Amino acid sequence: MQTITVEELKARLDKGEKLNLIDCREPQEYAEFNIGGKLVPLGKIQTMQVDELEDLKDEEIIVHCRSGNRSMMACMFLDTMGFKNTKNVIGGITAWQDKFGATR
Repeated sequence: MQTITVEELKARLDKGEKLNLIDCREPQEYAEFNIGGKLVPLGKIQTMQVDELEDLKDEEIIVHCRSGNRSMMACMFLDTMGFKNTKNVIGGITAWQDKFGATR
């Protein structure tokens, strides 16, 4: 697992890069505010219900949550399942909103 800052992530999104962005928060958190990532709650990752991610094992996967803790755990689980390039967003959505407000 590597890390990425919200500034680095936003710069890549602003450039129009196609990213494998995973939001591992709960559905209600996602509904309140999200930055366009695919919703895969941590509980699904912990129980290895990640069939929709299998094709991404060799690709970069950027994972975020509210503060960076759940996404760090998600990255560790994905790493043990054979995913080769996971990145945790430092500070998560909280850092994103502190830096950029409620914009994507």
